[in-house]
This record gives sequence, C-alpha cells and structure tokens, in this order.
Amino acid sequence: MAIFPNTTPKRDTPQPETALGKDPSPNEFSFATSPANTPVAAPAPTPTPSRAPARQVQESLIASDLSIEGKINGAGSVRVAGRFTGDIAVEGDLTIEVGARVNGGVKARRVVVAGELEGNIESAQRVEVVESGSMVGDVKAGTVTVAPGARMRGMVEFGWDDAANGRKPKSDKTDTDSAA
Repeated sequence: MAIFPNTTPKRDTPQPETALGKDPSPNEFSFATSPANTPVAAPAPTPTPSRAPARQVQESLIASDLSIEGKINGAGSVRVAGRFTGDIAVEGDLTIEVGARVNGGVKARRVVVAGELEGNIESAQRVEVVESGSMVGDVKAGTVTVAPGARMRGMVEFGWDDAANGRKPKSDKTDTDSAA
C-alpha cells in the first residue's frame, strides 16, 4: 500500500523549463517551494449591494520616546505620546497623551488634551482638556469641555455654527452706512 497516491498529471504539450533547468516533479519536496512557504492569492471579495463596506479608521502613534518636527496631514487619527513640533491637520481625532507635548496649530474632528498643547485649535467638533491637560492657545470648536484641575490660557469660541444658523460672524460687517 502506498502512502502517496500517484497523482502525476499527464502533459499533452511540452512545458518550458524553469530557471533551475527542469520542471519540478509533483513528487519532489523542496523547502524553498513548499506549499507552506508559497504565497496564496486571496479570492477577490464580492461586493454586496445591500450594504456599503465600513471604512476602517487608521490611527498613527508618535511614541513616548520620539521627538518629531514637521507637519501632519491625513484622513486618519493621531495619538501623540512623545513630542511633536509643527501643525497637525487630520480628519479624524487627535489625542495628546499624559506627558506628551505638541507645539503647533491643530485641525481635527475631536481633540483630547491630556498632556501639553501650545497652539491654536481650529475647526474642531469637540475639544476636551482633561484634568492633567495644559493648553496655551485659542480654541474654535463646536463643544469645549475643560475638566477641573486642567490649565488653559487663551480665547475660546464654541457653540457657534454660523453657516447652519444663518448668522454672520461678528468680524463680517456690511457697509450700509456709506450707501446714504
């Protein structure tokens, strides 16, 4: 009784030789070409018309032992545990961890300050300065939460959705007096 059945395929046409000089036999075993080491292509996903694929949010991390200068732009979220100098503009969330420091302007959907931020926050839906957080700069956001014990220095504007309510910002003045 044989352990391996004879499964040698019949070839009608001659096959080109490989770079090794011969066709590998299906009965030969090689560590370099074993089935466990060869990549297998995944089947193509079939779209389902009933629901749209969920968009996975990516989060980037600046580790606590890193100090980086530059500019961050992107669609994901950013978590800073180290030091970053420069502007941050992301469509996702920005989290500044305890012991972290950011020097620069910030534009993000949601900003949580548990470390130190020296710079302005613009266009945020929500800003949270937690108990351990310290911030020096101006804030323009839909909602601002400052926990007891947090430190903050700067001007704050929140709750004003000018475009949705049909209001004009106070800095926009119409020139009606000069028409007379």
